[in-house]
Amino acid sequence: MMTLTKTFACGLVLAVLPLFCSTSPAQTLAIPGYPVARDVPGAHDLPDPNTVYKVVFDIGQAASKPGDVNPGLIGIAKYINTLARYGVPVSHRKIAVIFHQKAVDIVENNEAFKARHGGIDNPNIALIRSLAKAGVQFHVCGQGVMNNKIDPGTIQPEIQLDLWALTTLVDLELQGYVHIPN
Repeated sequence: MMTLTKTFACGLVLAVLPLFCSTSPAQTLAIPGYPVARDVPGAHDLPDPNTVYKVVFDIGQAASKPGDVNPGLIGIAKYINTLARYGVPVSHRKIAVIFHQKAVDIVENNEAFKARHGGIDNPNIALIRSLAKAGVQFHVCGQGVMNNKIDPGTIQPEIQLDLWALTTLVDLELQGYVHIPN
């Protein structure tokens, strides 16, 4: 009788546990493995699922070492994860990134990056792909590509080559994007 009771109790726990532990879509991270803003008790301004967030991140600085992921990309992942956590749907996340100045070489494929950086793999590729999969649009300054002697054929396929970072930023701002400088 005791074994039957224990079996019933275990079965009940296993049946009910998913109701308490399931992750709702609002809590699912858009970019797994990257941070989300911490909860702040009493915070008033929170992401609104009804707002369309049009944001362009301006990344002009490189990571401190070629083998490090660009901190600007990590910040973008955190922002997108925070929007997702608060229930902002993908359709309301209009996120763009423009690479220019000292950050242009992170747009290179792994082979070109390794050749430029003494055999070091491009640590940004996986995060760029994850962000692109989450709907982020990537742009690179064509002037920076030319100045850094980057072969346009080595630019990762997720990244659009534009004429100039300045024209891209102005065009996106005219479309209502908020500019976040790095």
